[in-house]
Amino acid sequence: MDTKDLRRRCELRLRNLQLPVPFDVSAFCDRVATQRGRPILLRSIASRAGPWGLWVATASSDVIFFEADTSPLHQQHIILHELSHMLCDHTPLPVTDPATLQMLLPDLGPETIRHVLSRVAYSAEEEREAEILASLVLQRVARGSAPRRVHGDLHVAEIRDRLVDLVPFEE
Repeated sequence: MDTKDLRRRCELRLRNLQLPVPFDVSAFCDRVATQRGRPILLRSIASRAGPWGLWVATASSDVIFFEADTSPLHQQHIILHELSHMLCDHTPLPVTDPATLQMLLPDLGPETIRHVLSRVAYSAEEEREAEILASLVLQRVARGSAPRRVHGDLHVAEIRDRLVDLVPFEE
């Protein structure tokens, strides 16, 4: 699927999302958890491999791990990326490495973990879809948080929104 079609699909998905106002990523996780019928837990982790995110699906909850050693905005984007995998119905892959599970979830035995989904496990299209949806959420949040100033008959924010919609998405 080409990027335009993927973006259109993500934009349609975004229209059905109820984002909290003002936006708060934890509150958004709560909304997605309610929709999925299972809690979503957020856990920061310091990775020696660089910024990354990871979605772990247990029998009773979803856990999103995100990089501790990066900016708050980047952390938010990582969380939204992992949430986007859930919202796009991407399927987690089975866990095969007990050492990784023990490191990530020291309080849970490997037998309680059902699936893990990390960025390297997705197809290129699933990765692009999650990245586009996460970026669109942040774009919508940024537009909604800008002050609206009247300029003639149109609001400056409305003009900006129209211009943003005209700019092609860059990968």
